[in-house]
Amino acid sequence: MSKQLLKSTSIVGLMTFISRILGYVRDMVAAHYFGAGLSYDAFLMAFKIPNFMRRLFAEGAFSQAFVPILAEYRSNRSESEVKDFINKVSGTLSLVLLGVTLLGVLGAPIVVLAFAPGFTGEPLRFLLATDMLRITFPYLLLISLTAFLGSVLNSFGNFAIPALTPVFLNICMIISAYCFGSYFTEPVMALAIGVFLGGIVQLSFLLPFLWRRGLFPKPTIGWQDPGVRRIIKLMIPALLGVSVNQLNLLIDSSFASFLPVGSVSWLYYSDRLMEFPLGIFGVAIATVVLPNLSRQHAVRDTISFSHTLDWGLRMICLIGMPSCVGLYLLAGPLLSTLFQSGHFTNHDVVMSSKSLMAYSVGVMGFMLVKILASAYYARQDIKTPVKIAMSIVVIHVILNAIFIKFWHHAGLALATSLAALLNAALLFWILKKRKLYQALSNWKKYALQLAFANSILAAVIIKTNYSMDQWLAWNRSERMLALLMIILVGACSYLSSLWVSGIRVQHLLMART
Repeated sequence: MSKQLLKSTSIVGLMTFISRILGYVRDMVAAHYFGAGLSYDAFLMAFKIPNFMRRLFAEGAFSQAFVPILAEYRSNRSESEVKDFINKVSGTLSLVLLGVTLLGVLGAPIVVLAFAPGFTGEPLRFLLATDMLRITFPYLLLISLTAFLGSVLNSFGNFAIPALTPVFLNICMIISAYCFGSYFTEPVMALAIGVFLGGIVQLSFLLPFLWRRGLFPKPTIGWQDPGVRRIIKLMIPALLGVSVNQLNLLIDSSFASFLPVGSVSWLYYSDRLMEFPLGIFGVAIATVVLPNLSRQHAVRDTISFSHTLDWGLRMICLIGMPSCVGLYLLAGPLLSTLFQSGHFTNHDVVMSSKSLMAYSVGVMGFMLVKILASAYYARQDIKTPVKIAMSIVVIHVILNAIFIKFWHHAGLALATSLAALLNAALLFWILKKRKLYQALSNWKKYALQLAFANSILAAVIIKTNYSMDQWLAWNRSERMLALLMIILVGACSYLSSLWVSGIRVQHLLMART
């Protein structure tokens, strides 16, 4: 089982890696042309709002409610019943999304006011955000349906194609920035067009693969269908619980709208780098683990359920800990290498690095929440993570109000990190308390092995790194070469330290180490 999990995770991770690399190319283009100023602040809010809601309607609450029930149908129902269930879910979801999209487009000024109240102090920024939101909001409908179809493919063991799909959003945004920017008085509008086109292309890309597998949905409205009603029942309380990290990031942007121009952009660029390990490894592992946990719960295999969860936690620790170390120690060099060009100045690098260092503190929390929450959703227990999430959001807002006074935008990032760590700790504690998770042997040894390897990694990075003044003075080629060398040496030292401490590849393929 662990070998198959690792194989599936590797496939999802590879596809996501390709998408993330293109995502950074997209951000490099945006940084060069738009920097971290007023217009890009406006675009980011217009993009974040439908993107956040997509987490609720697709990859968040809906997906976590839909996948376990689909797994149950596949285990206990006929093939025709499974297809009928998919048809009714697709039709009902499409109708809801269409209604929400229309409301969002018509009420764009109200939506911007709700999510970025500080923009009212800058009329141009508020107007730009409103105009672009009317273009980007339909992306919610398109990408949510894309995520639904991707969940269907994932449930049938096809992880690669859904994981590759986000590549097309990045391609569309890059092409739009290059080709359409000169046609607008405000060139940043081209990025909003790219988001809309990206949603169309992503949805279209998945359809042939569903057709080939006989899973192409024929949407029908199914409000009274028992399966659909169960999804709604599970989804409504999960709206907060599943997407608490994204909600916290959106809350950060709302607070940042009151800070000096550029603060929203600084948080965005640092968040993008923090999302790299989370998106490639954390999401990949959670994507693979959830269907397996759901099947194991459906057949009441509690031992395999606990073993699968244990494997996911070990993998997160193996990857998450060095990610924290690397992002903290290389915050400035990473941002300088990727984004320092054109309108993205030395000042933007320094300010963004402060929030990236703060975000790095919570990387393990963000990644662990993905796995631990999956254990609850696989059991169709939505209430527990929701209760935790509600308390976390309150704590996060309080921390934001306190930290913003001392560390401004970096304080917002630190509040989000601490909230994520607390969220993960509470999820883990309750799983242990209910005896839903029993840790396998040698965790103490495993923790010591990881502590040793990460200490070596930190020492190597500190020894091989350069001063921030040097990074800012170099051209992009020099920065890229130096960063690649540090990452290569650091990765070799980490892997060598793992080997010296006794961790072997075969340990990742077994339930026990």
